Amino acid sequence: MKILIIEDEKELAFSISEYLKTENYRCEFAFTFAEAFSKITTYEYDCILLDLMLPGGDGLKILHELKQNSRQEGVIIISAKDSLQDKIDGLQIGADDYLPKPFHLSELSARIHSVIRRKQFGNTNKIQVNELQIDLLSKIASIGTVTIPLTKKEFELLLYFIGNKNRVISRSVLAEHLSGDMADMLDNHDFVYAHVKNLKKKLSEGGSEEYIKTVYGLGYRWES
Repeated sequence: MKILIIEDEKELAFSISEYLKTENYRCEFAFTFAEAFSKITTYEYDCILLDLMLPGGDGLKILHELKQNSRQEGVIIISAKDSLQDKIDGLQIGADDYLPKPFHLSELSARIHSVIRRKQFGNTNKIQVNELQIDLLSKIASIGTVTIPLTKKEFELLLYFIGNKNRVISRSVLAEHLSGDMADMLDNHDFVYAHVKNLKKKLSEGGSEEYIKTVYGLGYRWES
């Protein structure tokens, strides 16, 4: 799962990132309004942590931009501006949650998990896709009593496919999801093919039907 931390306090942003890495999230940063605007207009995320007071602009304008373009990322406002009006404005524009500073990192992680679960998987910790069971908390995929030995990247890929079922997803989008803005620096996206191939193989060996279909010239689609 990929998180964008929009926060001008670098020490806090890095502290959040280090904690979330232990929860298997991948984090990117934007420290100014301009950096944040560039990130959200170029990349997609599973959740965005948004400070309201940014060098160069108001964080609520970032939220406006996301909602005007019908973006589906979960947005949690994290801000020292703990006025009732700020909270009302953020939630009315379309934020999913509001967490005033200071906060415990464990609470932030729980809020992130809740927002992503609600956005993508109908507010449940366990997903059932025909014979396939996925536990979001333990990050385990299984079929019956058989656990499928997925790597972190393969588990992320599986969730991304299921969360975007019946939608054609290009290799470039998958590369960006797996590697973030580093994907722009890669000469090719062959690693995506390798991850998809390994995921399909492990699912098949575990007893799963073939849900990941190759759409030649376009990418892949999860059909269930």
